[in-house]
Amino acid sequence: MSMDSDTSSQGGDHRSFRQITRDRLLFEMLRSTRKHSKSTWKVLIMDKLTVKIISCSCKMADITEEGVSLVEDLYKRRQPLPSLDAIYFIQPTKENIGMFLNDMSGRNPLYKNSPIQKELVTQIKKDSSVLPRIGALSEMNLEYFAIDSQGFTTDHERALEELFSENALDSHKYNACLNTMATRISTVFASMREFPRVHYRVAKTIDASVTTTLRDLVPTKLAAAVWNCLSKLKTSIPDYPQTETCELLIVDRSVDQIAPIIHEWTYDAMCHDLLCMDGNKYVHEVPSKNGSSTEKKDVLLEDHDPIWVELRHAHIADASERLHDKMSNFVSKNKAAQLQQARYPIEICKKWFKLFHSKLNSIIREQGLRDVGQLEQDLGVSRENKLRLLMIYAAINPEKFESDKGEKLMQKKHGLRKERTGEESTWALSRFYPVLEDLIEKLSKGELPKDEYYCMNDPSPSFHGLPMSSSVRTSPAHQPAHSMRSRRTGGTWARPRGSDDGYSSDSVLKHSSSDFKKLGQRIFVFVIGGATRSELRAVHKLTSKLKREVILGSSSLDDPPQFITKLKMMSVDELTLDDLQI
Repeated sequence: MSMDSDTSSQGGDHRSFRQITRDRLLFEMLRSTRKHSKSTWKVLIMDKLTVKIISCSCKMADITEEGVSLVEDLYKRRQPLPSLDAIYFIQPTKENIGMFLNDMSGRNPLYKNSPIQKELVTQIKKDSSVLPRIGALSEMNLEYFAIDSQGFTTDHERALEELFSENALDSHKYNACLNTMATRISTVFASMREFPRVHYRVAKTIDASVTTTLRDLVPTKLAAAVWNCLSKLKTSIPDYPQTETCELLIVDRSVDQIAPIIHEWTYDAMCHDLLCMDGNKYVHEVPSKNGSSTEKKDVLLEDHDPIWVELRHAHIADASERLHDKMSNFVSKNKAAQLQQARYPIEICKKWFKLFHSKLNSIIREQGLRDVGQLEQDLGVSRENKLRLLMIYAAINPEKFESDKGEKLMQKKHGLRKERTGEESTWALSRFYPVLEDLIEKLSKGELPKDEYYCMNDPSPSFHGLPMSSSVRTSPAHQPAHSMRSRRTGGTWARPRGSDDGYSSDSVLKHSSSDFKKLGQRIFVFVIGGATRSELRAVHKLTSKLKREVILGSSSLDDPPQFITKLKMMSVDELTLDDLQI
């Protein structure tokens, strides 16, 4: 099913990234089946990947509201429900199509999340008993995971290992990872109805006298693969933009080796770094109602919670103070605060207050992390924290490492940070900013270094992997004025009233179309090898600063413990804790 023309950026779509994703799933996929179905309720059947896709953007209540009474797993045995129609939201693989043909019953609309191969369509058409039962067949072109209102992943948790390790010479895994990643990135632009200028970081060893490895060419190869996918979208999707509407910057993790391991002192980053969380869920123990024992409670840290949205990017100390003020103000101003019906808001505040002080702060004290964060040179920290400190030191001073293993760790150019002028941090532990923040600002101004970043859209030698002429710009300096969304300026980014951090929730953004109308062209940036929460925070900040919605994509979103684990798994020949004798 093609998207309605009024949802394209050319038509002035002012919804946020995640809102567009959510609307496509709920309205374009689920609600649209009403015209093909006579039954009020339907069954939604998905595979493992599509379950994750829809879970990132929609609640079960949202799905139910669109007439879905039951959600089923394609590969689990299911009870026959001949009276209900079914919606299949599955990947277009041979295995999935086979399962669909096997259990087809009733009048079933079939949906797929990425381009389907012609031979699979032919396979369906050949089955004369199944074809009359299909109410509709459509390519959703939606195969990414909206993890944030301004962030997505392609779910490639092993990208570091498959693309950058010693074993990356396995061309099958290498190419399969890149091709799947490119396809999923392209579905973001299919959903957003955007056609980007594709900028990418070139191989550092482009000099003919130095051998270029597959690892060096990852951003170049991914940019080329994305470009090929986008070229197909231009001819396959009705009313898809034929000229550039936004910017896409592709880099790999080597652009900033410090961001994945340094202690980030915002509430969001601290929760995921220090607490044993399962995704966005944290399980903690609270006293039971009778007071004689404890019971486990789940805390979900997600955009649906306005308190979480307001405090997630604040410094942990600032977040604690603001949470305490919220509790005090609520009790003092709400005369009904002591009544039973008003206890829920207070309990929410208590939940966050307990999480701040009894968990995070105790861990910070026990591990001496304030000293680590301030000096990044504490000899009394744990073995893992020593590795993190050493990696930061090595990234800044690679010449200090004389062994072969030290050189292996630092063979990529380390990210350099200049002193920031005109910006002050209230907290000493929040002075760090990711290199990506500086690159996005340069991209917005058309000032990316020409010898480091090429553009696929430019008819230049760089398209073929050759050095770029100094006369070729990476991006037009007047680029923001070309917004296909709107050229109006002067608006302010939607934020919670009384908030000073410049961040806001989906619920706020949903009702702030006037602010989105004032934003310029979108900027997308994709990090191969895992993005960080400091980088996710940066895109929220830059959206307000640049008056352009900035969207961060990556193969995965990694917290420091996860990133270090992935480094260990890359190869037995790579740097390990034992090699460092710490």
